[in-house]
Amino acid sequence: MFFILSKTVAFLILPSNLLIALGLAGLLLMTTRWRRLGGHLTMASLVLLALIGFSPLGGFLTHVLEDRFPAWDLARGAPVGIVVLGADISPKLSRERGTPAVGGKGARIVAMAKLARSYPNTRIAYSGGDASLLSNQLPEANSVYSLLDSFGIARERVMLESRSRNTAENATFTKDLVKPKPDERWLLVTSAQHMPRAVGCFRRVGFPVEAYPVGWLTGADANVGLSLVFSGGLAQFDSAAREWIGLFAYWLTGKTDEFLPGPR
Repeated sequence: MFFILSKTVAFLILPSNLLIALGLAGLLLMTTRWRRLGGHLTMASLVLLALIGFSPLGGFLTHVLEDRFPAWDLARGAPVGIVVLGADISPKLSRERGTPAVGGKGARIVAMAKLARSYPNTRIAYSGGDASLLSNQLPEANSVYSLLDSFGIARERVMLESRSRNTAENATFTKDLVKPKPDERWLLVTSAQHMPRAVGCFRRVGFPVEAYPVGWLTGADANVGLSLVFSGGLAQFDSAAREWIGLFAYWLTGKTDEFLPGPR
């Protein structure tokens, strides 16, 4: 129940959803004696949506998260293991299409294949369960083995963690699966925007990892300008806002020890 409630709240408090709800409330009020208030609410909703959609704010918020951890340094040498967090594969579409359906965040899958080839003796753990609202879909990890076959990666090299539904559970269940030793070095592969929260969760359960961020959405020079595509700017702002809200919620509930984890 808590999982369903948290996912629902996270969806409802996204800025675009709140502003759309505000606009709809304004339209309804315009049919009543509160017409003037309704007009103000509707206009405020439209103006704020335009500001978010066309302003560089979404890019700036994204960049702060993505720039928190630098790209991994190859000079560190081969790690003992690699943890890849799910979110790239759609279990539902994979089942319906009969082949792994890799979505827009496929950078994690590409990184897994690249690292597997670069370090042939390194262990790999893929963590991805059923993150759907009702938890009634197949775990994402179930679709990984067929991808491994196409990459030429032996299945016995990869451990699958299929119980997790969120980042905190990724950390807990992956640690239980791989049982890392204190002197071992493990990489953590996830999107650059998501890396601070992910690292914080792994640190919280006593599983130190080295960040291997992928899938950047902003440049290294923080040169974020006006968005020329309203829907794209709005989506980027919502994505960044979701991650910032997640950071605050995880810190507040003790799933991380820091609000904005960074390198140590």
